[in-house]
Amino acid sequence: MTVIAKLLDGLFDYAGLYPPAGLEMQALARNYHNYRHGRHAYALGRLVIDLNRMEESRKVAGECLRKFRLSLIITAPQDLDGLHRLLDEGLKIEAVEIKTETLSEIERIARRLPVEVSTYFEVAVAAGDAKALDAICAAGAQVKLRMGGLVADAFPSPRATAGMLQALAERHVMFKATAGLHHPLRSRHPYTNAPDSAVGVMHGFVNLCCAAALIHFGGDAIDAALILEETDPHAWKLSTETIAWRDFRWTAFQIEEVRQEFLRCVGSCSFTGPLVDLETLGWL
Repeated sequence: MTVIAKLLDGLFDYAGLYPPAGLEMQALARNYHNYRHGRHAYALGRLVIDLNRMEESRKVAGECLRKFRLSLIITAPQDLDGLHRLLDEGLKIEAVEIKTETLSEIERIARRLPVEVSTYFEVAVAAGDAKALDAICAAGAQVKLRMGGLVADAFPSPRATAGMLQALAERHVMFKATAGLHHPLRSRHPYTNAPDSAVGVMHGFVNLCCAAALIHFGGDAIDAALILEETDPHAWKLSTETIAWRDFRWTAFQIEEVRQEFLRCVGSCSFTGPLVDLETLGWL
C-alpha cells in the first residue's frame, strides 16, 4: 500500500448526524451503506451515533445496521446498561465515546465496559488535566480530542495541540481526533454550511497525522506545532512510499505504525469532502 493509503486506512469515522452536516438518520444510514461499497471504502471507519438514537437508527437501517461498524456517543454513565443490551444483540459496537474528566467516573465507566470495546474519553486539548490522562492510561482507555467546532474559540491552538500529543505519547495513550478536520491541510473555511457563516482557520488531518508521527518517533512539541501551523501545500512532498514536510520524512511503514499505535481515527461529518480535497491536491 502507498503511504497515503496507509494514512487513510479506516481513518474517517463518519459522523454525519452532527454539525455542520446535521443529516437526518435516513440519509446518514444510506450514505454509510454506499460508502462501504464505494471505491474509497478502505478509508471508512465506524458510523458514529448517539446511544439514545439507536432505536431510531434500527427503524431506518433495518438489518443493515448489523453490518455497520459502530461508535456510540454516551452522554451519561447510566446509559451503559443500554449499551450492554445492544452488545448482547450482536451489533458491531467497536467503540464508545464519553465526555468526562472526573477521575472517579473514568475509573467506574472503564470497569463496566467489555475489553473488546474501545473507550474514548473526551478531554480538553487546551487544558489537558494530567491526572485525567493518567486515569485514562491506567484504565487502558483512549482519548478523544476535539479539534474544532462552529466558532473560532472551539479550535485549539497548534501549540496546545502539540503539547497534548506529547503528553499522550509519554503515557502511550492512543487517541481519536474529531470536529473541524474536514480538510487535509490547515486552511481557511466557513465554520458552518450557512451562507452567512463566519470563516476561520481549521486544522488539517494530514498536518495532525504528521505531527503525531513526529511526536510518536521522538520529536518535540515545538516542531510538531510548526507542522500543525503549516498552510503551504508546497511544504509537503508526497511519493508512493514517503510523505515529507520540509526536512522531516516518514515512510509508509512508519505512518502505518502511527495509525495502529497512536492516532487511531478522525471523526468527520463528511466522508467525501476530505477525499475530494486530497484529489484536488493530486495526492489521491
